[in-house]
Amino acid sequence: MRQGSDLENKTREDRGFHRTESTLPDIRKEPASDKRPTLSNDLLSYLGPWNPFPQRISANDTVWLLDNTAYRNPKTGQWEAEFVAAVFDKDSGVEVSTVVADVAEKLGIGKGDAAEARIQERLMPFVQEILPGRVVNVDVAGKQPLRLGPGGRNGISSDIKTIPHAQGGEVLNVVAKVPQGANGILESKMVYAEPEGWGVISDIDDTIKVTQTSDPIGILRSTFVADATPVSGMPELYAYLQTLITNTSPWFYLSASPYNLYLFLSGFRQRYFPQGTMVLRDSSWMNLGGLLSNLTLGTQQYKVAEMDKMNSWLPKRRMICIGDSTQSDPESYGEIFRKYPGWVHVILIRKVTDIASLGIEAKNEPKRFEKAFEGVPKGVWHVFEDPKECYEILSSALGGQ
Repeated sequence: MRQGSDLENKTREDRGFHRTESTLPDIRKEPASDKRPTLSNDLLSYLGPWNPFPQRISANDTVWLLDNTAYRNPKTGQWEAEFVAAVFDKDSGVEVSTVVADVAEKLGIGKGDAAEARIQERLMPFVQEILPGRVVNVDVAGKQPLRLGPGGRNGISSDIKTIPHAQGGEVLNVVAKVPQGANGILESKMVYAEPEGWGVISDIDDTIKVTQTSDPIGILRSTFVADATPVSGMPELYAYLQTLITNTSPWFYLSASPYNLYLFLSGFRQRYFPQGTMVLRDSSWMNLGGLLSNLTLGTQQYKVAEMDKMNSWLPKRRMICIGDSTQSDPESYGEIFRKYPGWVHVILIRKVTDIASLGIEAKNEPKRFEKAFEGVPKGVWHVFEDPKECYEILSSALGGQ
């Protein structure tokens, strides 16, 4: 069971998260329904990358390749990258209309409403059956074949691979080699980042995208019904920041949203924000209640662990961290600043005041930020309401470096 902080637990209690989660459908079943998994295959899937009998991708599979960032190994100087792939069945194995109706009812949407089609489209990655133990063969820009996986219980694989040489800032395409009939995100972008310079770590929900992470129904509505809406002023701020740090600087979009939402969030990012690696949680496939718990429980531990990884890749980069007050971004960035002296140079926290949420006042209290940023110089961390406040902060912080 994932543990939450005192602030997370209070928010969940005040807003009735447990009550909402208990009424959402849990779609998880025995993996795959179309003859594929035997009991032995199911047990072997617990071994993840050490599975001695992985399975190939078939024409009935959906494969997602996620965009990534290449870095020079700090010890060897060779280019490496973490490759993340997800595999699931093209078919759901469940009655999708029933799940759609369930979610629509909770959001007050009547049967036959046009919004039902959008709900079904966005729900599909939650209802398609996950396929553990799959191996994905990919080609890196026609220069190098790689074997990814096998994936673990969540159908997701994560592999660190040595890759072909390229120049910093160069973008190479990675293509999945799959049988005819297989579908998904079969091509991804890999951005090469040299060891030094600036880098950005940005939260997504309620930092750059309106999500209402303090309200369970708000999360469901913004995820399954509403247009993906950028926080006012943030696309312009990020475009400005891009001009300050050059086009070769790496961006990481670090969110507590589950990987089920990668396609949805990636499309949103492409429309409004700079190219970057999207890092999402992998623990709620086929579990709608998990969407809410992902966003509201244990987010600090999760984000710090992911930033540990980023630091191991790019320890000499000067990082700019951007988040908001609805989740644990202040605590996460404060912890990572203290953990790696000299790595984080600027922290920007959006003080969320434009959503009606019980308990948001406590999250915005000055004493919360003072505690989160204990030991962090005042000139490093900044709390803002209007993105326009950040232009001068960034110009001053980056202008002479």
